[in-house]
Amino acid sequence: MDKARCPRCGKEVKWEGNPFRPFCSERCKLIDLGRWMDEEYRIPSEEEVPKREDREGDL
Repeated sequence: MDKARCPRCGKEVKWEGNPFRPFCSERCKLIDLGRWMDEEYRIPSEEEVPKREDREGDL
C-alpha cells in the first residue's frame, strides 16, 4: 500500500513513514479523536446501555 486517503479529510497521503496514519496530519487525527470523545461516533450494539444518570449508584 503506497498511498491512502485520510478518513477525515480525504486527502491522499503516503502510507509508509506517516506518523499519523491512517490520517494525513495531527490535526485530522485530533479532530477524529474529538468526535469520539463528544460521542458523535458510535459502535452499534444490540444491548441497550443505561443512561449516565442511571449508572451513578453503580459506582
